Amino acid sequence: QVQLVESGGGSVQAGGSLRLSCVASGRAFSRCAMGWFRQAPGKEREFVAAVSWSGAFTYYADSVKGRFTISRDSAKNTVSLQMNSLKPEDTAVYYCAADPDSTYGSKESETYDYWGQGTQVTVSS
Repeated sequence: QVQLVESGGGSVQAGGSLRLSCVASGRAFSRCAMGWFRQAPGKEREFVAAVSWSGAFTYYADSVKGRFTISRDSAKNTVSLQMNSLKPEDTAVYYCAADPDSTYGSKESETYDYWGQGTQVTVSS
């Protein structure tokens, strides 16, 4: 079992930055691939970024590539999402997710077994 708690959401103007953090507790976090997903009102949950359990491999949705950076600190059981050059279309609830069965991570939400409660990010124009 893995418990995930996100923080760092908030409101920011377009062009600004936010850093989301996700603290994990429970089973071996260091062996879990981790991902960030988001869901905007009236839309389906979509993939944002993922990182392998080693931290060596990262993946991004095309819509955030070059603006967002995912990283992990296994010593602190934390995965972070640095979001720069934010746009109004980035407004959503952001979720952290853990996949204990994957080495490299996935863009598919179905592969993740554990989810945080979400944190709201609002970007105004």
